[in-house]
Amino acid sequence: MKADRLTQAHGNWVEGDQFWDREDDITLFAEKLAEGAHLLLVAQRRMGKTSLMREMMRQLDDEYVCLFVDLQKAASAAETIVELALSVRPHRSLWGKAKGVFGNVLGKIRDMVDKVELGDLAVTLRSGITAGDWASKGNQLLAVLAASKKPVIVFCDEVPIMVNRLLKGSDGRVRPEGKTRADEFMSWLRQNTIDHKGKIRFVVSGSIGFEPVLHQARLSATLNTFESFELKPWTDDVAIACLGALARQSGLDLGEGGASQIVKMLGCNIPHHVQMFFGHIHDRCKRKGVTRCSAKDIRAIYKNEMLGARGHVELTHYEERLAQVLGADALPLALEMLTEAAVVGKLTDEVLAVLRDDYSFEEQTAVEVQREILGVLEHDGYLRHMPRGYVFISKLLKDWWKNRHQYSYTPVSKRGV
Repeated sequence: MKADRLTQAHGNWVEGDQFWDREDDITLFAEKLAEGAHLLLVAQRRMGKTSLMREMMRQLDDEYVCLFVDLQKAASAAETIVELALSVRPHRSLWGKAKGVFGNVLGKIRDMVDKVELGDLAVTLRSGITAGDWASKGNQLLAVLAASKKPVIVFCDEVPIMVNRLLKGSDGRVRPEGKTRADEFMSWLRQNTIDHKGKIRFVVSGSIGFEPVLHQARLSATLNTFESFELKPWTDDVAIACLGALARQSGLDLGEGGASQIVKMLGCNIPHHVQMFFGHIHDRCKRKGVTRCSAKDIRAIYKNEMLGARGHVELTHYEERLAQVLGADALPLALEMLTEAAVVGKLTDEVLAVLRDDYSFEEQTAVEVQREILGVLEHDGYLRHMPRGYVFISKLLKDWWKNRHQYSYTPVSKRGV
């Protein structure tokens, strides 16, 4: 049963009382883990993937050894093994055995390693694990985990970002040596999902889609031991109930139909965007010294806050992540496609043909590149295909994109082509 009141979320993830709804997702997620499945957590951005993993860790802590590995800053397979090792440290019995794997690395500090600051330990481990022995160290470490009395779940966040770094050079292009590195890492991960099935469960996720990243390098098959688990947007009823709980906790009145108005404006109930909208309402009311937010106020907040400079700070994340996945060559075409969809309201096959005629690429045809772009935009929740063409899923993202790019863009229908 959901709480009647909800405290505003702050930070990148929430858990416990702040984790709203998702009861059905939690139940199904736990069932799949109990069956021994390795899970690929997929969703649009800002849907709460990290929060779901953190909440699952909290709820399953008695039954499993739960490790959280954040690869946001990792740039190599060796650094991934370091982060995995660091995640074991809070579990004393396992850490005592895991230290033996890194005996040659820890050297003189081995006897006092438990007193070393986490940052210093990370530096020591990174200096000792090389590109040539990361797989061996990783295998030994996972063997220690597999011998645990309780089964182990390794929650790996931002794995696609790390693999994307392996794949590409500074220009964003997939390099042969990068493909080799990514293939080695993904093949290693795949083999360990097989070797330790039933003893270790892997859950992987990230703020960019994993499947599109691997598809660019033709490595999709390395994910075939993972089962996809989709985290969908909230329903209107859930989002409205969340807004009501937030308002009650803050002593605010959204007015009759106010929560429904907010949901309609968003167009897609991404949890972070629902919370973000309420956060602006809360701040506006507190500054004005009022407790009621009118329909007019809500419209003004959407226009001036959600689509304004403060909204830009939050939503520009979408554009930055797109640049990471596509690289410098494909990004300009992708931006044109999205801007056409935002300004005109749809992206038709005829317009797609016109747009790609202005581009050429070294190793692929413009048709192939555009097809890959559409795959990324659909997978990562920017666009969906409708009978009338591709359209934005989120009204908020559409309006923000239009507000940001429309003045420097000429729709295809007005170009005289």
